[in-house]
Amino acid sequence: MENIEKKVAEALLDIKAVLLSPKEPFTWASGWKSPIYCDNRKILSYPAIRSMVADCIVEKIKAQFTNVEYIAGVATGAIAIGIMVAERMNLPFVYIRPKPKDHGTHAQIEGVLKNHAQVVIVEDLISTGMSSLSAAEAVHIAGGDVLGMVAIFSYNFDKSRKAFEMANIELHTLSNYDALIDAAVERKYIEESELDVLRAWRFRPEVWGR
Repeated sequence: MENIEKKVAEALLDIKAVLLSPKEPFTWASGWKSPIYCDNRKILSYPAIRSMVADCIVEKIKAQFTNVEYIAGVATGAIAIGIMVAERMNLPFVYIRPKPKDHGTHAQIEGVLKNHAQVVIVEDLISTGMSSLSAAEAVHIAGGDVLGMVAIFSYNFDKSRKAFEMANIELHTLSNYDALIDAAVERKYIEESELDVLRAWRFRPEVWGR
């Protein structure tokens, strides 16, 4: 699995799905200052990489879960990859809106989800984990049983790890912040002198840079 972590981290860096800027931090929608910005939707523009990522998710699902009946993708970032995973596994697919739509059926789950279906959720990115866990709750409310979640990348925040433990949701990721930083140093995307700044951010992201 370490090889997958490294391979995915290198791919994200190569296509600039992940940008690192310790000296000129990004500002997230939450207001947090961050030396990293991740947009995994860029994966979709690179056929070889999107295929590799989908294959890795399938491998992870088969290794970690049994009796999977449905794949669910979290909107919007994980819909396309989720469909690719479902296609490879010959399983039904649904996607999860951030909130119920305000018209028509007011559905939050799009597609047909049978009652007590055994569902694995595909996510593109785990930050605090709140939106991902909200998606899992939506599946539960709709009558599905969540076996767990597989994400492309995680920042490895303590907050998200504890949140998943509290919710009793099994989380697996292809790669993570630590693997990414190691790959970035190895490929000289960053200087070793910037490592302390990058590592300090992950432990107190909500106050870093203020």
